[in-house]
Amino acid sequence: MSRVADVIAERKSAGSGALIGYLPVGFPDVDTSVEAALALAENGVDVIELGLPYSDPVMDGSVIQRATQTALSQGFRLPQAFDALAAITSRTDVPVVVMTYFNPVLQYGVDRFADDLQAAGGAGLITPDLIPDEASEWMSASERTGLDRVFLAAPSSTEARLEQAVASSRGFVYAVSTMGITGARTTMDDAARTLVGRLRDAGATSACVGLGISRAEQVRDVLSYADGAIVGSALVAALADGGVSAVGEAAAALASGTKLS
Repeated sequence: MSRVADVIAERKSAGSGALIGYLPVGFPDVDTSVEAALALAENGVDVIELGLPYSDPVMDGSVIQRATQTALSQGFRLPQAFDALAAITSRTDVPVVVMTYFNPVLQYGVDRFADDLQAAGGAGLITPDLIPDEASEWMSASERTGLDRVFLAAPSSTEARLEQAVASSRGFVYAVSTMGITGARTTMDDAARTLVGRLRDAGATSACVGLGISRAEQVRDVLSYADGAIVGSALVAALADGGVSAVGEAAAALASGTKLS
C-alpha cells in the first residue's frame, strides 16, 4: 500500500487531481522550513516533497540552487532532515516524500537511510539521478520498509525505459515536462501531455508532471491529463521573498487550479 498513491487516487475520484509541493529542508533555516512545509499542508497541497540540500544539484534551477546553497552554507547536515521530517509528520497527515540525489543516500547507507526515513514518518523517496536498473539496493530497502520509490520519466525516454520506470515506481511516476532544469516557465511544454500518454500506454495509473509549473491555470491544464501537478521553484521563491505566510498564500493560489469540476 502507498499513502501517496491513495491520496492521489482520492483526489482523482473526487473529480480533481493532486497538488504536490516542493520545498528544501533547511531553508531559510531548519525551523522555518518545517513551518513552511506545514503551510503547504494547510493550504491545499496534497503531498509534500521535501528536498535535501546537495552540493552539486545538476537538475535544479537557480531559485532552488540558491535556497539549497543557503542551507548548506549555514551548516545543514543530513541527519537534520530526519528531525525536520519527524516534526512535520507529527503535525500533519499529508504524506511527505523526500527528494534527493542518490549520492547522499549511498554515503549515509541505503538501509540506514530507509530505516531513518520510515522512523521519521516519511512516505518515500524521489531519486532524480537514479535509474531502476542501478537501484537494486534501494529497491530492496524500500520493499523491506514499505517506502514509496519514485523514478523519473522524460520525453526522451525509450518505451522500454518508460515501462521500467512504471514497473519500478510506487506512489507515482515523475513525468518531467520538458528537457532541462527546474524553474518556473510561462508556458508548459506539449511534450508533457505526450509523455503522460506514453506512460499510460506503459501501464501507469499515477503519473505526476513536474518542472515549470508556477500558476493555477498551469496546474489545471496539467491535471486535465495527469494525476498530479508538481510545483517547486514558485513555492521556493515565495518563501524566499515573503516567508511562511507568503508560501502559504502561493500554495492556496496554486491549489485553486485543482478544482476541475
